[in-house]
Amino acid sequence: MTVAKITEIQSSSSKSFEDAIHKGIARADKTLRNLSGAWIKSQKVVIEKGKVTEYRVLMKVSFVLGD
Repeated sequence: MTVAKITEIQSSSSKSFEDAIHKGIARADKTLRNLSGAWIKSQKVVIEKGKVTEYRVLMKVSFVLGD
């Protein structure tokens, strides 16, 4: 039987939502073992002087618990 845990993380990028997702997963992979999936819960942009300056994603990352 496999048991997984889900944790919520937020990451950001000045380039794109896709880049924010990749950065968040890469960072989670440094701390969490056995990553198995991610669900993008929300997306948000930061606007300064009428321009998008930052892309943020809130995601739920799942990982399989070890023995």
